Amino acid sequence: MRPTLSLLKSGRSAWKGPFFVAFPNLKDALQNNVPIHTRARSCTILPNFVGIRFMVYNGKEYLPVIVTQDMVGHKLGEFSHTKKRFIYKQTKNK
Repeated sequence: MRPTLSLLKSGRSAWKGPFFVAFPNLKDALQNNVPIHTRARSCTILPNFVGIRFMVYNGKEYLPVIVTQDMVGHKLGEFSHTKKRFIYKQTKNK
């Protein structure tokens, strides 16, 4: 099986192919709309992941990611951000 060009965008060698994790409950998640909890942020999104909900770990909590057609070829970690926005808090004296 040769990977398509859209899956080879990563810095990985062409002969190795894309990095992905075999999810055993993928079929069940598609039928019953159950999210898959994963810590594999470096897993490449394949075309058969479209429409599946993932809960991707960002180091503190699991964030929901719903895979669409535009996400194919990217990594799961790109869609669960690890840093929060910094917000200045107002003080009572002002």
